[in-house]
Formats: sequence, structure tokens, C-alpha cells
Amino acid sequence: MAHGRITGWASNLPEQVLTNDELASMVDTSDEWITARTGIKTRHIGGKVTEMSTRAAADAMAMAGVTADQIDLLILATTTPDQQMPASASVIQDNLGLTCGAFDLNAACSGFVYGLVTAMQFIEGGLERVLLIGSDALSPVVNWEDRGTCIIFGDGAGAIVLERSADQPSLLGWDLMSNGDAADLLYCDHGDKIVMLGKEVFRKAVLAMESASLNAMERAGVNAEDITLVIPHQANVRIIETSLKRLGIPFEKAAMVLEHTGNTSAASIPLALVDALNQNRVNTGDLILMVGFGAGMSSAAAVVRWDPPQN
Repeated sequence: MAHGRITGWASNLPEQVLTNDELASMVDTSDEWITARTGIKTRHIGGKVTEMSTRAAADAMAMAGVTADQIDLLILATTTPDQQMPASASVIQDNLGLTCGAFDLNAACSGFVYGLVTAMQFIEGGLERVLLIGSDALSPVVNWEDRGTCIIFGDGAGAIVLERSADQPSLLGWDLMSNGDAADLLYCDHGDKIVMLGKEVFRKAVLAMESASLNAMERAGVNAEDITLVIPHQANVRIIETSLKRLGIPFEKAAMVLEHTGNTSAASIPLALVDALNQNRVNTGDLILMVGFGAGMSSAAAVVRWDPPQN
């Protein structure tokens, strides 16, 4: 029986960059204050989910050597679709010339891992190729007068192609969870801006990332020492440091793009994944732990054995 594996990947960021110094001219803050509390120096803004996603997906398909007629399903993980309806996945599908099923998946910042697990189930069920995108444009829903949130968020997209061509499973273990009683800690109403209770989110995020990671590793039959690289949700460097410390994983094993992207929600993990792969930080057989949390409060983790196609 053939199994799914990642065969192509790419990312896209909008051209406009907003620096901490520029933010300091808009609200009462400073580069030093933002960097010390979040680890963020710059973020990209002015993006549109369908445009960023189309570019990232097209590049990922080209890398995989896959044509539009070979994609069997498109999954878009996003919490900021261009419109309430139709699904932004349908617009992206048309942009790419695909003729397959397409749908949006909203699990906020955990969305890409939710999408990865979902895509693998479709492949195990018989589909040959799935295009998975994580993309969010948060700048339009940021309150640029709220220094507690405007310093954090940015726009971006990352995409991967998954193909049913491996001899052994790549997805070894996973955990998906939602804690609905924390939904009021981070939210955005229709037509409004993001509201976040930062201290409460920090505390619950650390616990959610730890729990999801432990559950995924247990299901995979591995432990922290076996993990080669962690791809954490890029929300706040302190959250990542605290979570990894509780897991017993050195921070040096984390793939980080937070400094230059900020929190891009569902795009966060694929942006860090693509960066790590492009820097050759992963070798065949290595174990990757992807873990995130988001509004909901959602959480998700997946242990993936890196098994690229042999050239």
C-alpha cells in the first residue's frame, strides 16, 4: 500500500514590510519593547489570501513536477478568507486551473496541521495528490491603535504538495484538540478587529502545545530525544521557548521565521517548514514535530518522518 509524503513546497509573502520602528510611530511602543516580548522585528502586510496562496501553490506544484490536472484535492487552511463566501479555495482552484474538490478549513493558527492530517487521510483513502495551503491576511483585521495586537500579526502563505508515492507512512502520529471554553480569549467578530487577552492566551498556549506534542509523540511511539526539528507556530518566541523547555527539546531544534514574519496564523507553520527545508535542515529519515495553537482555542501536533522522493 502506498502512503503520502511531501514532494513540493513553497511560500509567499507580500512585498510591503512593516518594521518595529514604523509601528513605534503609530502606537506607544518601541523596537526594543516588541523584540524583547515577542521576538518580532518585521512583518509583511497588504496581502490577499487568494493571491498569496495562488503564488505559493503554483511554485510548490512546479517543484513537485505536478500539473493542474494531476491534483485531486485542494485544502486551504485559513481564518481570513477573501470573502464570507465562496470559499477562497474555489478562487485559488480556478486561478491554478485545477479540476478537483476544494474547500476552506478554519482551525485558526492550528489550521495547517489540521489540514496535513486531513490531507493524509484522503491520500490513505485513495487520492493520489493533495495540494495543502496555509494562508492568512491578518493585517486587514488588526486594530492598528492597539499596541497589544498590532505588533504581532502579519500576512503570508505556504503550500505543500502531498503525493501517494511512499512505501511507508510519513505521518507517524498526530493530535487535534479544541478547548471551546477559551474561545473568548482570542477572537474577531464579523466586520470587526482582532481582540486578544495576551496573558491568558500565553498560559493556555504553552499548555496546549505541550499536551498536543506529547500526545502526537506517544501515538508515533517516539520521545523528545528522537525529534530532529520542531516546526512551532510562530506566535511569540517566549511561548516557543517555554513550551520546548517543558518538552525537554533544545530551542536550537526549532525552525524560526518569527523575527521577519510575525504571527501569520495558518501560514505560520508552513512558512517555517519551507524555510527549514530550503536551508537543508532536514535529512531523509529525520523526525519533524509540527505543533501549534490558535483561536478556539485550537491545538494540533503531528510527527512526520521526512521521506522525500529520491532523484
